[in-house]
Amino acid sequence: MAITAQMVKELREKTGAGMMDCKKALTETNGDMEQAIDFLREKGIAKAAKKSDRIAAEGLTYIETQGNEAVILEVNSETDFVAKNEGFQKLTKELAAHILANKPADAAEAATQKMENGATVEEHINSAIATIGEKLSLRRFAVATKTDADAFGAYLHAGGRIGVLTVLSGTTEEAVAKDVAMHIAAINPKYISRDQVSAEETEREREVLTQQALNEGKPEKIVAKMVEGRLGKFFEDICLLDQTFVKNPDQKVRQFVESKGATVESFVRFEVGEGIEKRQDNFAEEVMNQVKK
Repeated sequence: MAITAQMVKELREKTGAGMMDCKKALTETNGDMEQAIDFLREKGIAKAAKKSDRIAAEGLTYIETQGNEAVILEVNSETDFVAKNEGFQKLTKELAAHILANKPADAAEAATQKMENGATVEEHINSAIATIGEKLSLRRFAVATKTDADAFGAYLHAGGRIGVLTVLSGTTEEAVAKDVAMHIAAINPKYISRDQVSAEETEREREVLTQQALNEGKPEKIVAKMVEGRLGKFFEDICLLDQTFVKNPDQKVRQFVESKGATVESFVRFEVGEGIEKRQDNFAEEVMNQVKK
């Protein structure tokens, strides 16, 4: 039978599934609404869609390296408990392998790509949602490349709460690159070096520091000199090479890297849930709501 827009709309309202998924379900079931709902449930799509308004701010970071290519990714779940689930960890590794093999531009493109099992990435995640019972999502990833003369530094902290992937040239020692990655995990720099900080950001900080010094009652003739000194601390806070190396307080990261004949080419640091507004549940209120039902 002909599938109408109204039928698709009704199925979307009942399941929360996407328009194309609803149209396919109705086509496969010859327009039978109940069978279409079952079709979506069997595919894990309806169950996944109903969880779409939940907040997935827990999860894992993971790093996969293969030769001269590596990927770091963050996959989210609703609870830390599920992040420790073997099925969730397996999903994370499968997604990493797919991204490394197929190089999607972003998570949106990845969602439409087919995996080895014939399902799209989105369908594969939905299937995991149906099994695990929580909203799951591939949030972000970054692919890095190197040459045979370079080294990857892969470090996962606290079981994957923080992941860091570095690329160092001038050395093939993974231990050196990993030491830098560990430092980045701990200190969280924004840039590799001062020359990556924009002139606008530097000037904005200079203006703030100048006003602070004037508010402290410092004489104007020495304010400029004070500000330049304080700018050094600003760069130390945000620039990797200016920071005191966590494994040796007597050494800057720049000195450690240079002592190994290496150069930091890039780094990516993912911390699970950063930037996601986590829902603050009121447990007492939740219990009372259940009692009233």
